[in-house]
Amino acid sequence: MKKNDHYEIDIIDLGKNGEGIGRLDGFTFFVENALPGDRVEMQVVKLKRTYGYGKLMRIVTPSPHRVAPRCPVFDRCGGCTLQHMDYEAQLDWKTKQVADALTRIGGVANAPVARTIGMDMPYAYRNKAQYPIRSVDGHPTAGFFAARSHALVPVDDCCTQHPANSAILRIVQDFLAEFGIPCYDEEAHTGLIRHVLIRCALHTNEIMVCLIVNGNALPHKETLCERLATLDGIVSIMLNINKARTNVILGGECRALWGQAFITDFIGDLRFEISPLSFFQVNPVQMETLYQTALDLADIQPTDNVADVYCGIGTLSLFFARRAGTVYGVEIIQQAIDDANRNARANGITNAVFVADRAECAMPALAQERNMAFDIVVLDPPRKGCDPAVLEAVVNLAPRKIVYVSCDPATLARDVKVFAAAGYGVAAVRPVDMFPQTGHVETVVLLSKLKSTTSIEVKIDLDEMDLTQAESKATYDEIKAYVLDKYGFKVSQLYIAQVKRKHGIIERENYYTGEGKAKVPQVPEDKEKAIEDALRYFQMI
Repeated sequence: MKKNDHYEIDIIDLGKNGEGIGRLDGFTFFVENALPGDRVEMQVVKLKRTYGYGKLMRIVTPSPHRVAPRCPVFDRCGGCTLQHMDYEAQLDWKTKQVADALTRIGGVANAPVARTIGMDMPYAYRNKAQYPIRSVDGHPTAGFFAARSHALVPVDDCCTQHPANSAILRIVQDFLAEFGIPCYDEEAHTGLIRHVLIRCALHTNEIMVCLIVNGNALPHKETLCERLATLDGIVSIMLNINKARTNVILGGECRALWGQAFITDFIGDLRFEISPLSFFQVNPVQMETLYQTALDLADIQPTDNVADVYCGIGTLSLFFARRAGTVYGVEIIQQAIDDANRNARANGITNAVFVADRAECAMPALAQERNMAFDIVVLDPPRKGCDPAVLEAVVNLAPRKIVYVSCDPATLARDVKVFAAAGYGVAAVRPVDMFPQTGHVETVVLLSKLKSTTSIEVKIDLDEMDLTQAESKATYDEIKAYVLDKYGFKVSQLYIAQVKRKHGIIERENYYTGEGKAKVPQVPEDKEKAIEDALRYFQMI
């Protein structure tokens, strides 16, 4: 077996990124755009010791779940990795992904995982789009970056985005071409127009257009505003300044070019003002489903004190405040807390308190200052999961229930394992499909304090959590599990330590990395690449 050889292979599973997985002659192969149930002809494009990557050349026998993608650039864009899989099968796979992570990483046997809650119409659901603008053959062109690259794939009409986006992009591209306004060149850090951000409100039909520029102003802005203002729904045209040499899309400064500086939308009967920098779930239909699921599982009583950690602009906090005694929202970003307070005032909610601080500091301080206990803690962390210090603080507060809203099954399972060691049981697991046609899934987990006649003391070992000064890390066991699950082979703790050290992650003394006189085995290339993949997955490099 060698590179460029062609083989037929049966696809038996999907990887975390939606790639097909098959096995042939002792090798595990990853084949993009292949589905379980497919028999395909692949070309070997990369071969390691025990695994390889194949390019899909021909479908010999299609999977019963294979459908024709709606998008003409599906195989090049890389945004919708599951658009070729029928929607019911997508929901089943996401359910399995959550259950497998809880079992394999979290150590939860027979987790009560309900089937993923899907959408009636799993297209045109996104209320936010960020289009890079680049020069293609001398013409300003909008699109999306291809998977694992910054090569632009021109996109005129995306079937997961709001239908109004196409007309907006045509006006912007024609305007840039007419006035010769240069598009951004990422390598040279030249040109003006970097991205176009479009936000659409589901319930009010208000639309915001925001141009992100590598400069201080937009030439001929009045002309662009006049043209955009002719479209139905446009209430806000914004300019965002981002002159940094970075992949981060938005800069910190926003200016209104026309209309107001925000759009308004609702979650239930709660009103929210959304600026270019505001975090607001991109699927408003499923956001209401997600929040209602969390509210139902929490079963909040009128006297309950609720802590909402990673509260953002207060969307979930205000949703819970309608039933709770008091909700305390904690978020480290001051601007988000300012937005949360404004949203609380706009909705006449007086039993929500918002604090800009680190959660591990704010929650114990609030409990002590107000001489109270938290009955329920809600956690809605970013993809990397909760910081170890936050987990420890929650355990020490000993709430009756923990409601964990997760956007990544692996880090969810890692954190659930910590809570299980502290005496919490998994009472319910409800996956919600926030991102149809992709491999991502949100999950709401209810953790309840187990009744016991004996007391236990739980210490969260920061070495085990592998905490550095900068951020929390995955444990060695989680890295091993990731590599075994994706690549089909085992890696040792020594090899992981060597790769971490290579990337500047300082190892503690108990992890010997071979700097003494004894000859120490060095990590093979294939295992090094696999470990690096795991470190990227857990956002460690």
